[in-house]
Amino acid sequence: MRVLKHIFDDNKKWAEKIRETDPDFFVKLSQQQNPQYLWIGCSDSRVPANQIVDMMPGEIFVHRNIANMVIHTDLNCLSVIQYAVDVLKVKHIIVCGHYGCGGIKAALEQKEHGLIDNWLRHIKDVYRYYQERIDRLDNNDERINLLCELNVIEQVANVCHTTIVQSAWKSGQELAVHGWIYHIDNGLLKDLNVCTTGIYDISETHRLKL
Repeated sequence: MRVLKHIFDDNKKWAEKIRETDPDFFVKLSQQQNPQYLWIGCSDSRVPANQIVDMMPGEIFVHRNIANMVIHTDLNCLSVIQYAVDVLKVKHIIVCGHYGCGGIKAALEQKEHGLIDNWLRHIKDVYRYYQERIDRLDNNDERINLLCELNVIEQVANVCHTTIVQSAWKSGQELAVHGWIYHIDNGLLKDLNVCTTGIYDISETHRLKL
C-alpha cells in the first residue's frame, strides 16, 4: 500500500478535534515555538513524550534515540541541545529512560546485533562502571532495570558536561537538568533525584573554564 489512508484519516480527525477545543490553536502554534522543556528520551514507541506528561504540541522540544543516550560525538543530539538552550532558552532538560528498555537489554547480551552494536557499546561502558553493583543482583530483570536507572544518571552527567550547558550556566541562564525514568507497566514517572542546576554541581574534572 503506497498511501496509508487510515493514518491520514486519523490525522484529520485529530486536527478537527483540536480545532473544536481551540479554533485558533494551529494558527498560534504556527507563529511561535516557546517550549520550556527539552526531553531527551528513548525511541521506544511506547514512550511518547507529550502524552506521558500530558502536554500539547509546542510545549516540549523532543529528541529521541535508542536508550536515551547523550554522546559527545553525536552531532544530532548536541545540535538539538544547542538549539534548545541557545535559541529556545528552555529552562529544563529532562533525560528520561524507561524500565525494560530494549537497548539496555541488548547491551547486556553477549550477542551480535549488527550496526547498533556500535551504539550499544556506550551502554556497555556504563555497565562496566557499575558492573560489581549490577552483578550482585540475582534477578535479570532487576539487573536490566538498575542499568536503565544508572544509564539515565550517566546521560544527565553527559548533558551537564557539554560546553553548551556549561556556557549557559556561566552566562547566568536559568537551566536545570533532570533524570527521570518511566514505568511502562503503570504509566508513571519516577524522579531519580539527580537534578543539576549549576556548574558547581558537576565534578571539577569536567568543569570547563569558559
